[in-house]
Amino acid sequence: QNKTSLSLSELLSENTPVFIKDHGRGALATASFRGSSPSHTQVSWHGIHINSPMAGMVDFSLIPVYIVDAIHLKHGSASLADRSGGIGGSINLSNQAGWEEKASLSYMQALGSYSSFDEFLQLGIGNRRIQSKTRLYHNYSANDYTFINRAIANIDPETGDISNPVDTNENAAYFRYGLLQEIYFKPGTRHLFSLKYWVQYADRTIPRPTSYEGPDNSNLNSQQDRDHRLVADWKFYGDFGKLLIRSGYADKQLDYRQMNRVPGLGLIPAIWSESRQKSLYNTLSYSGETDGDWSWEGMLDMNLHQVGSADTVSGAGYEGSRKEISTLLAIRKSFVERINLNLMLRQEWADGERLPLIPYFGMDFRVIPGMDLVLKGNIARNYHLPTLNDLYWQPGGNPDLLPEEGWTIEGGIAYQKELMGHLLNTELSVYRSEIDHWIIWIPSYKGFWEPRNVRSVLSKGLEYHLKLQGFISAFNYKVLAGYSYTSAINPGDP
Repeated sequence: QNKTSLSLSELLSENTPVFIKDHGRGALATASFRGSSPSHTQVSWHGIHINSPMAGMVDFSLIPVYIVDAIHLKHGSASLADRSGGIGGSINLSNQAGWEEKASLSYMQALGSYSSFDEFLQLGIGNRRIQSKTRLYHNYSANDYTFINRAIANIDPETGDISNPVDTNENAAYFRYGLLQEIYFKPGTRHLFSLKYWVQYADRTIPRPTSYEGPDNSNLNSQQDRDHRLVADWKFYGDFGKLLIRSGYADKQLDYRQMNRVPGLGLIPAIWSESRQKSLYNTLSYSGETDGDWSWEGMLDMNLHQVGSADTVSGAGYEGSRKEISTLLAIRKSFVERINLNLMLRQEWADGERLPLIPYFGMDFRVIPGMDLVLKGNIARNYHLPTLNDLYWQPGGNPDLLPEEGWTIEGGIAYQKELMGHLLNTELSVYRSEIDHWIIWIPSYKGFWEPRNVRSVLSKGLEYHLKLQGFISAFNYKVLAGYSYTSAINPGDP
């Protein structure tokens, strides 16, 4: 709630070990989870995956915290509970119904430097059977701050002193506006229906490199993003388990334009690229438990992606599609409140081709009965398909790319202690991932970039977090601390 006016990239960088590669206010922000690339972090909103099927990544600067009620992170191989490909992990976004609210109205405005304005409006209405929540938002900033440009140096011809000029961050304005509509219907204690629709438009100009020393306004880069996301689900709570049926649709239009100023002609397009992505998601899931000792889940996902990209200036472009089928079987068993075992098996098909089986095995062990000191460990395989851009982008796409695959092993220790109104929670995890056929785009001798499989990448590191909270007289407090270390190296193809 305290970070409502920020983007999701800022919230994650402040509160999690996920490293956000941020290119500035309003600019591209991607995640590097445990040393992996942006496409190795799987992001979902109510079960529909919002990673681009073309680029494979998510731009977190386009997701305002305002529309998110809860965020859940799954580190490393634990992301296999959602889908494959999350070599680094997964981030799950969700919204929640306020069943106790009858009617609510709230408005918030934020003002900032460089002509920055944010507006948020929320309207809620309903009762214990039906709830509706509407959120509207608008963000704008000229983003024209001044800075010392250390990429340009001026040399005094007499003294030889070097000075850096004061520059202005030009062509960096951005704005976005959007709507999130949620409807929840609960006809009884066993049924819950929900429908959510999220639409957003974003427009931003992209500043030129700070080392540029040519004339002002000689070029103009801009990008527009239009997103529509719709998800509907039905949850049935039976005597033996929970049934979930979910369908979702995502539509994205991304336009990028680079205009160069030509004397006597004005701004002439050098790049006029338009990309369209359409995705259909379907999920069937059933889960249950017996007396708290056994729990299980079976899941079937069927997804379809259709994409197309074209540059009207160069004439380059491509169209592609992918059909995905994924099944998951998860079994969990507890023994005398000291040992938890977790087994997951995921089998997937892509365009009719069966992929290798993906197993996961994890165990938690309470060292001393009655004491919250727990040893944890898991080992798992993972598998990540090339994105459609990796395969078909023109020029440079490589249809002969191999999928990324490898194994991850993880271990750790967690401790929790409550004493006289104070709660200590601390955890240390270490991990090691060996990934073969890692995909990376590099310059080629042909004059453009193209993706290649490097032989192997070794990613290893540790994560530590500490939380201390409690009450002192009439005051409550919370102290959070975290540390993460990641080493990701390529001992394969240099």
